[in-house]
Amino acid sequence: MERFARGPVGLVVAIQVLVLTLVSGRYGFHRDELYFLAAGKRLAWGYVDQPSLTPLLARISTDLFGATPAGLRVAATLCAAVTVVLLALVTREFGGGRGAQVLTAATTALAAFVVVDGHMLSTATVDLLIWSALGLVVLRLFRTGDGRWWLAIGAVVGIGLEAKWLVLLMVASIGLSVLAVGPRTVFRSGWLAAGILLALALAAPGLIWQAAHDFPLLTVASGISEDDGAENRILFVPMQFLYLSPVVVPIWIAGGLRLWRDPELRWARSLAPAYPVLCVLLLISGGKPYYSAPFLLLLTAAGAEPCLRSLDRVSRRVWATVSAVLGAAVSLIVGLPLLPVSALAPVLVVNKEQGEQAGWPELASSVTRVWEQIPAERRSTAVIFTRNYGQAGALEYYGLPGVYSGHMSYADWGPPPGTASGPVLVVGPYLPTWFVGCREAAVHDNGLGVENDEQGVRISLCDGTSRPWDVLWGELRHYY
Repeated sequence: MERFARGPVGLVVAIQVLVLTLVSGRYGFHRDELYFLAAGKRLAWGYVDQPSLTPLLARISTDLFGATPAGLRVAATLCAAVTVVLLALVTREFGGGRGAQVLTAATTALAAFVVVDGHMLSTATVDLLIWSALGLVVLRLFRTGDGRWWLAIGAVVGIGLEAKWLVLLMVASIGLSVLAVGPRTVFRSGWLAAGILLALALAAPGLIWQAAHDFPLLTVASGISEDDGAENRILFVPMQFLYLSPVVVPIWIAGGLRLWRDPELRWARSLAPAYPVLCVLLLISGGKPYYSAPFLLLLTAAGAEPCLRSLDRVSRRVWATVSAVLGAAVSLIVGLPLLPVSALAPVLVVNKEQGEQAGWPELASSVTRVWEQIPAERRSTAVIFTRNYGQAGALEYYGLPGVYSGHMSYADWGPPPGTASGPVLVVGPYLPTWFVGCREAAVHDNGLGVENDEQGVRISLCDGTSRPWDVLWGELRHYY
């Protein structure tokens, strides 16, 4: 077993953390981050569209470092940094030396998918860390044959289920591949049952919450497949070549071939077919193309060593320099808020999430101006109702009163009290069967030149609801 390259890998991580920290306060919160802030104030064992871990991390990070984009994103930065270390350790499991470990660390830190998820906190940020950790402990089990590693696998899977249920896809794809090509002996260990029990115990709070609420997470997943399934399937294959970086594609392809062909890595052979098995599962279910991106990093970790061996010293330096410059330029510009907000249009074609971090203070100002049109004596019974959780989270964060929404878990935090019988300020579309006496009061313009989901949203003032809020609330709940 090669020694772990602590020094150079640590340097890569230090640079990564520095860059992410320096830009973490630019632009503003992403809509999902605003939702996590709101959920973190209402900690629960589960939420409609996610387990509890990400909102908990949002709460801890903002409590410690401040309820600002920079404070919240400390959690994302740390997750990304740990992911880099874990992938370097995976390379070491494959017999990779100092150079291969550093290449994996640098490739991971600069991968577009990691840059995006390391910049802003999301369920994918935590999921990326979980998949990397699971890959490492699974490889330890395969390499050593020591059944006690099932406990570590169970712990990672259990914690992962409190972040995102996608970890089950990784478990399924690797499990099916092990049954097909081995090493099947790992299933004969008595520690397997202990690992399963540990995973269930750690995941139990979230699973029980979902069961008690009729598994709304499955409803959300079904809606994603139904609404976006065709687009996801069309984009799936081309996006696999973009999520890390086009310059990294030869490395992860080499990794897959090495795992399948190299007799010295026969113990890890099942990871080669596990990736196409995962892709098939995602294509069948209509899952989002990025769900498989963490697995590409495992293949990259396997491909680092043979890629370095195939180059002489001069070629290695030239290739490393060119790849680093091109890969870093694309990943950082696409993934981080480096450009002026007004220059984002080309970036949004590739990464629309950049635009979702701009314009929230301006939306709050637009809504405030309409709110002030309500007579002061009627504001105590008035309600602000939004179409989505990003709008609600932003207005709540910027201090507007009486904010409610029927979107995702915001529906569980309503309805407004019975005393809220006054005017309703509606952000977004509405049905006349819900509200009465409505007039359009404003059309939001962020003034930044950014075309995002909130640009041009209509803001209306209504005299009230057609029925009491508690009667109407079931109709206002929606998951998409």
